[in-house]
Amino acid sequence: MSTKRKSEGKGRDPKKSKKNGKAKLDEDVSDYDDEFGSDASNDGSTNHQSDNEVDELPADDDTLRVKGPEHLGKVLICGATNWDLYGRRAAPKGCKTMNKGKDVFLPSRLTPLNDVRVHSVVSGCNSAHSVIITDNWKALVFGRNDKGQLGTGNTDRTDIPTEVEELKDLTIVGAATGRNHTLFLTDRGIVYSCGDNKMGQCGLGNTTPQIEKPTRIRYKGPPIVKVACGAEFSVILDCKGALYTFGSPEYGQLGHGSSGEYIAVAGKVNYHLEKSPKMITTYVEKNRDVTPMHDVDIRDIACGTNHTIALDAKKRVFSWGFGGYGRLGHAETKDEMVPRLIKFFETQGKGVKGIYCGSTFCICINEHKVAYLFGQTKKTGEANMYPKPMQDLYGWNIRSVGCGVTAIVMAADNSVISFGPSPAYGELGHGPVRKSTTTAMEIKALEGVYVEQVACGMHHTLMVVRDASEEDQDKIDNLPEYDPRK
Repeated sequence: MSTKRKSEGKGRDPKKSKKNGKAKLDEDVSDYDDEFGSDASNDGSTNHQSDNEVDELPADDDTLRVKGPEHLGKVLICGATNWDLYGRRAAPKGCKTMNKGKDVFLPSRLTPLNDVRVHSVVSGCNSAHSVIITDNWKALVFGRNDKGQLGTGNTDRTDIPTEVEELKDLTIVGAATGRNHTLFLTDRGIVYSCGDNKMGQCGLGNTTPQIEKPTRIRYKGPPIVKVACGAEFSVILDCKGALYTFGSPEYGQLGHGSSGEYIAVAGKVNYHLEKSPKMITTYVEKNRDVTPMHDVDIRDIACGTNHTIALDAKKRVFSWGFGGYGRLGHAETKDEMVPRLIKFFETQGKGVKGIYCGSTFCICINEHKVAYLFGQTKKTGEANMYPKPMQDLYGWNIRSVGCGVTAIVMAADNSVISFGPSPAYGELGHGPVRKSTTTAMEIKALEGVYVEQVACGMHHTLMVVRDASEEDQDKIDNLPEYDPRK
């Protein structure tokens, strides 16, 4: 999901806010200040600003709010729903729910949410869990939870979307999911995290193995407007166009100039983990020489398993991290330790307006209705070492893209298009007879249904479908239902 920036304001401390002066939130901020000091600044940042000016704003002042998507609709789901098992060879030892859940082959209404309208759905190519943001800006979560990634205060799998109690007094406008961790973004540009933190991917300044309740990250800078997660790292974007990363630095995916690798005892390889948000300070252009770039204002970000792609205000695209199979778009497989300009989009395919990441590939969409793919979407066959246009999608007005391990689902014009090789478990929405397809196909079951937004997990797809009219609602009512309670 993409959030919108209304103005480049300063952050504030919710402890003093007239609107968010809830006892629980006060306690969170107090704990934060006790641990890090009220003047703590984020590593590498020179943008630390006082919170006091924003605290003086009236409770109904809207000038500094981070905006979520305005569209509303109902939720559809398809794909694998056995959250404990998929993406693994076997369920964890002692797992009591390993045989619970089925493959949903057609887009279906999520029965517990039949009467709930939502703004957006969130998952990721490494995720077996999801976040749903409702019409009143509350976060519902469901899926795998063995590391506490749902933020419900326990490690129990949740099949029915459930509100995150710790966030009930906040306005949640965005979220991101990694393999086993989750970030939540509030309308005041504050980020909370939960789940697996062994690599520091929750950004709390420590490596406490599990964070079972959403906790404010260790960051004191300009308001955050977008969050993204790789498998075991996180990226946040502030309102001034600066990126901060934290978590595992392997493959250079944090963009700080190093993989963080060092030799520990007995020749074992370890990594210098980034446990709190650190600003990316270097962006480069490569010809024969490496030229640092100084006018980069990032507007959007997306993460794969071990790589990241970013779009700036001048519609330039940067990528960094693991370079295998050409997923960085530089016509080579070398890992990139800092964000590197993708030269292809300087000469061809100009005007990129949307960026998306799957596990081992990227998709960029430009203003001329051309979608480019680079990397690999299947385990066998040729990889795209640099951006190549997707011929089947010429001329489609693509507004939302979901990327899984290999699956790609797109909302375009009045249709939904999907494709992806085997193995597939229904996430493409074409029914049990055609579980996979390497050719882009319209989902016939959604004919006449207008899809506002799509998101893909590892092997499941979520959609927000328009329900503004009686005709829209009638078409939704004719779709099959999936009830996780049965």
